[in-house]
Formats: sequence, C-alpha cells, structure tokens
Amino acid sequence: MHVEAVVTRSGTSFARGMKVLPKDRRYAMFAIYAFCREVDDIADGDVVVPDRGAALAGWHQRIVRIYAGETQDALDRALYDAVRRYDLRQADFDAVIDGMAMDAETIIVAPDEATLDLYCDRVASAVGRLSVRAFGDASEAADRVAYHLGRALQLTNILRDLDEDAGRGRLYLPRELLQRYDVPLDPNEALYAQGLDTLCRVLAARAQDHFRAAVVAMKRCDHRAMRPARMMAASYACVLAALMKRGWRHPERPVKVSKLVRGVRSLIAYAV
Repeated sequence: MHVEAVVTRSGTSFARGMKVLPKDRRYAMFAIYAFCREVDDIADGDVVVPDRGAALAGWHQRIVRIYAGETQDALDRALYDAVRRYDLRQADFDAVIDGMAMDAETIIVAPDEATLDLYCDRVASAVGRLSVRAFGDASEAADRVAYHLGRALQLTNILRDLDEDAGRGRLYLPRELLQRYDVPLDPNEALYAQGLDTLCRVLAARAQDHFRAAVVAMKRCDHRAMRPARMMAASYACVLAALMKRGWRHPERPVKVSKLVRGVRSLIAYAV
C-alpha cells in the first residue's frame, strides 16, 4: 500500500505506535501521515519544486478536489477514504498546509507569542484534530486533547531542536521571552546566551501544563480511542524530562532518553 510505504521509508516509530489501531483506522492514520510528510517535505525543501508557496497552494486545491470525490493517485484515494469514513474536516487539512507555508514563505526567527501559538496549532494541533477522529473519537473533548497535546509536542520539538534550527537560521522561541531574559534574537547568538536556560525552562513548564491538560481531556474521551494519544504523550514526556535534566547551557549536546524508561512508560500508556 502506497501510504504505508511512505511511513516505512520515513524510518519513524510512527508505524509501530499505530499498530494498536484496527486496520481501517490504522490506514487512515497512514494516509494522514503521508499527507503531512509530503507538505512538510515541500516546506523544508526536501522536494525540489520551482515555487514552494505555489506547490503548497496546489495542495489546497488538491484537498478541495478530494472532498469533491476527485482522486488522481493512491494518496488521494487513501485520503478520500479516510475523510469519508471518519468525517475528517477540510479546515484541519488546510490548517496543516498553512502551517507549512509559514515555514516555506519566510525564515521564522523569534516570532511573537501569538504567531508561535498559531504555528503550533497549524503544524501540530491540526494534525491532532485529524488524528483523534481517525482514532475513533470526534467529541469536543477529543479536540481539546488535540489542542493541548499538539502544543505540548511542538514545544518539546522546539526545545529539543534549538541547535539544528539555528543551523538553518531559525529560532522558534517567542520574542517576548527572549527579550525578558536578555537572549539575543539572532539564532546562533541565542544558543549560548546566559538567560537561555531559564527561558527554556519557562517554555518547558508550559509544555508540561499542556501535557497535563491533555491528560485531563483524555479522561472525558473514549478510553480505547485515546490509546495512541496516551502513547504519544508518554513518549514525548520522556523527551521533555530528559531535556530538563540536561538543561540548555549546552543545547548542542544530544538528549538521550533511556530505552527502558521510554519502553516502560509506553507500555503503561498502552495498558491503562
């Protein structure tokens, strides 16, 4: 199956995590992942196109055609089937594309708080809103899980990838915090600023708050449907804990998460 091959080629642990889902829901998640992978590759420049903005705009039109029942390839057909089975919302696909466009159209450096939150909503929480429906829960509480868990995961990514992002000229830390803690707005200068560690711990505390809020929202959802979300939350919580233990005085140092700890937490998330 084409979408499953996309997931396999990516080398991600995503496929293993989705094994807890029934076959039809698992393939819907593979389709969502393959869509996200394609638009992300355009935004990052991993796929060579004459105009990244135009290519992403083309995806908006492609989504319109899919919702009209017009499919041209295997991914289109997989997405159409997922949309039809699980009532996925077009606005959430559009939000993901718009989030990728934010990266494609400009180099993001020290966005203000509102822009950062919008970015997190588009590239992470919108994916979550698609995912929870594929998992089997389309309730308002499930959307709250997507809201909080998406932000928790994306903030964790930002805190983990500071050095890598700086190498690409990017800095996703919010301008207001950078100014409050006297951290330069230049990505490379920010890496070794005295106030960076304190700033990142503030942002890490926000991520922890979002993790906790997601867990509270999960309790109002279908328990079985939230199993993949619990597994994702447990895995990323390990990463955040490792980051906080390492700190940000040397953000270039890799973060090592114990396989045993990660495995135990994932097992607990699977079982409860």
